[in-house]
Amino acid sequence: MLALNFPTYQFRIKNSENTQQIFDIVRKKFVVLQPEEWVRQHTLQYLVYEKGYPLSLIGVEKMILLNGLKKRADILVYKPNGAIRLLIECKAPQIKITQLAFDQIARYNLKFEADYLMVTNGIEHYYCQMDYEKEKYTFLKQIPDFSR
Repeated sequence: MLALNFPTYQFRIKNSENTQQIFDIVRKKFVVLQPEEWVRQHTLQYLVYEKGYPLSLIGVEKMILLNGLKKRADILVYKPNGAIRLLIECKAPQIKITQLAFDQIARYNLKFEADYLMVTNGIEHYYCQMDYEKEKYTFLKQIPDFSR
């Protein structure tokens, strides 16, 4: 798999029925190793090991209903009270981050009202903080650590 713009992490990878699988530390199971999954697993490691987010507050591929359609949010990070702190959209490394990705996460966020948003393809990372009272957002250099 392609080297990504994250620190180097150790992953549990196995071959099963002619497919590579990677162990998901949140779902606690092996999942098929696709390019987007490679990005998602790096992002999870980054959240836990660099930013200090507890595994117990992270959800992966959470289903939501938007306009009668079933969609899946890649990663949700919850606050201890159950509200959403961070919504993350992961794309495969070969997918350029365009306005479409920002539109997608904005639609999802209508449901979640997260404090922070992140869009990544593993190479480029975009972070923003939402301000619902002023109806605006601010791009950040990075997402805050869990302790903040």
